[in-house]
Amino acid sequence: MAFELTDQNFEDRVKTGVTVIDFWAEWCGPCRMIAPIIEELSVEYKDKALIGKLNVDENPEVSMKYGIRSIPTILILKDGEVAAKHVGTTSKQNLARIIDDQLSSAQA
Repeated sequence: MAFELTDQNFEDRVKTGVTVIDFWAEWCGPCRMIAPIIEELSVEYKDKALIGKLNVDENPEVSMKYGIRSIPTILILKDGEVAAKHVGTTSKQNLARIIDDQLSSAQA
């Protein structure tokens, strides 16, 4: 299951490695469409990357810090820095490719 990120635990959880964050909200239809993909990726990348979800309505500080204006927004962080960003829905294959790219460059 995807890790639930909050304003309180965010800084501690995203310091190192590759982190994928799904910025979402309960009322967002496209967010509900992408949610099962995020859950599947959280299982598949369990030991390689932190896959998390952050509810923008409940966690405004992190959302504001990264300038999230549209949801769903997927941010891929590497060692706490934004390495890639995708706004809107997308396929599981596309997200997996982006994650794999970041994982392989992290090992290089």
